Amino acid sequence: MTNDPLLTVADLHAWYGESKALHGMNFTVRPGELVTLIGRNGAGKSTTLRSIMGIVKKRKGSIRFDGQETINRRTYQIARRGIAYCPEERAIFASLTVAENLTLPPVLKPGGISDDDLLRQFPNLQQRLRSGGAKLSGGEQQMLAIARILRTGARFLLLDEPSEGLAPVVVREIGEKILQLKEQGFTILLVEQNLQFARRVADRHVVVENGVVVDTLDAAEVEANLGRVKNYLGV
Repeated sequence: MTNDPLLTVADLHAWYGESKALHGMNFTVRPGELVTLIGRNGAGKSTTLRSIMGIVKKRKGSIRFDGQETINRRTYQIARRGIAYCPEERAIFASLTVAENLTLPPVLKPGGISDDDLLRQFPNLQQRLRSGGAKLSGGEQQMLAIARILRTGARFLLLDEPSEGLAPVVVREIGEKILQLKEQGFTILLVEQNLQFARRVADRHVVVENGVVVDTLDAAEVEANLGRVKNYLGV
């Protein structure tokens, strides 16, 4: 892991129409790092991911990825730089099979995980290839949502609330998959409300309140300042 950031977000502001959601976000992510954005509901965490991906159109500031400014790039151009986004709602197509859902994202860069390797890494999906998206459990849908972005060739993953609404045993499984991806060299920016889950997987935690960063702690600092972190989250 180098000390030079792969992603640098500086003075990032974003709006939904006339409503301002981000008020000057500042943080970095280094290659190979797993960083969480944590904070209360409505703090601006998901908006930050959507802004990085270019989905939020009205924004200003700086988003530098791999040395290049992307703030004025379109979503497809940002994806071609090697960033993939897994939304909170998972966006599984109910009328398509697992196999069809898996092959929807195009390959944008060399080095994506092959379909065969994906099924080896996500054996539950191998067993459900012919099942419709609507027939999958919440955990299976989340596995599918993560798996299908891995074939694009992206090495920087934006994961929005992957543990949302899942049973504890499934959350643990999702955590194991995310840690495996980190071991494979993926860089991950993770939005997470579940502090226990975030503590298990992250190298660093960026605390967001009202659209700004109010604190940054590494894994050891979170353990030493758990009361402070819980106060940020209101738990």
